Amino acid sequence: MKITLLCSDPNHPVNTHLSQWIERNETTHDISLVRSKKDLPGGDILFLVSCSELIGPMERKAYRSSLVLHASKLPRGRGWSPHVWQLIAGAKTITLSLLEAEDAVDTGRIWHQATFSVPKHALWDEINELLFEAEMSLIDFAVKNFDKVIPVNQNKNIEPSYFPKRKPVDSKIDLEKSIASQFNLIRVCDPKRFPAYFELHGHKYKILLEKIRK
Repeated sequence: MKITLLCSDPNHPVNTHLSQWIERNETTHDISLVRSKKDLPGGDILFLVSCSELIGPMERKAYRSSLVLHASKLPRGRGWSPHVWQLIAGAKTITLSLLEAEDAVDTGRIWHQATFSVPKHALWDEINELLFEAEMSLIDFAVKNFDKVIPVNQNKNIEPSYFPKRKPVDSKIDLEKSIASQFNLIRVCDPKRFPAYFELHGHKYKILLEKIRK
């Protein structure tokens, strides 16, 4: 099969897993990893993984199927950074959806869903590992079952909900609240890309949270 993986950010932590997936499958399939829709070569399957561009009908027409990986139990949780918002709210499990790309974001038919648990002590990098492993498993599912999948429409009896795009201020810690009460927020903040921080004495201070390994 001719497969394209589109991940917009070359510095995104998912790239390590994408490279490993390519290495495991490149002898069986023709696989391309691209950063922009202008570089899409066309083929059988297009996977949109942490893609920040809107992929329109013309781009999708070049593939037999164009699929999105989205970390929520759709139609709830459409939009940006769904697993982060859910974990901040106290979620203990995350549902990852594999769905068809459409003009309206996160509205496509669902190919498959998988749920994974997130321990309450897990930090951002450990959470990423769980998420990315689940994403690679869904990519495997799509490739192996490409000609057998019967996509399912999203449940129209469930009112869709939407998450906004996270901004730097969403990682701000309130000094008047306890660490324990804000731990879910602190632990999901990538210290390099979206660090947790607080303001004091006219300055901003970045918070670095690491586990002390026994």
